[in-house]
Amino acid sequence: MTKKIAIPCSEGILDGHFGHCKQFAMVEVENKEITEISYLDAPPHQPGLLPPWLAERGATDIIAGGMGQRAIDLFNERGVNVFVGAPALSPEELVNGFLSETLTFSANYCDH
Repeated sequence: MTKKIAIPCSEGILDGHFGHCKQFAMVEVENKEITEISYLDAPPHQPGLLPPWLAERGATDIIAGGMGQRAIDLFNERGVNVFVGAPALSPEELVNGFLSETLTFSANYCDH
């Protein structure tokens, strides 16, 4: 299993508002182990831009706090899985919790 999990971040932790984050952590996973974490500066906010932008960079999954339904649909159209309602933790903590199936997702608080 190889994955590239994108996580919206600001100041080293998950940014609760997906479309306005400063960076994306791109966490590469092979056989349920993190192999690399790199950071990409987020492009300027434009509705509908991030799903193709992240898909073009190889994202297979997104872990986010809040995200609008339109963005979720655009990711799903590109075969990218979206998991919303994640807590404000570091990318490494989020992915390790996700891989071990101990990460708890709450409600998605973004309603646009």
